[in-house]
Amino acid sequence: QVQLVESGGGLVQPGGSLRLSCAASGFTLDDYSITWFRQAPGKAREGVACISRADGSTYVADSLRCRFTISRDRDSNKVYLQMNSLKEEDTAVYTCAGSTIATMFDYLMNYWGKGTVVTVSS
Repeated sequence: QVQLVESGGGLVQPGGSLRLSCAASGFTLDDYSITWFRQAPGKAREGVACISRADGSTYVADSLRCRFTISRDRDSNKVYLQMNSLKEEDTAVYTCAGSTIATMFDYLMNYWGKGTVVTVSS
């Protein structure tokens, strides 16, 4: 059974860091590319970062590139989203999703996790 489970969310002060994890089961990271999305209250979902199943190449949304990085550990079958210098506007539900191609388009995702909540507040 294919499953994606996010963890690592929580409450953090502005300027702090968090590392989110996306644990995949039922498939390997060679089978599916993984994309992180986020949805803030009252806003549309947006793509944050993705990592390719083919070669591990990564893409981070332009506005986040200087603060966020995505990586994977093929041994543990996990994908990570490292978030630094967090701002209040980063508050959102962060969800990972799997697709056969590396893309930031949510309609191309095959599988979704349930999300983890990140709250940036003092």
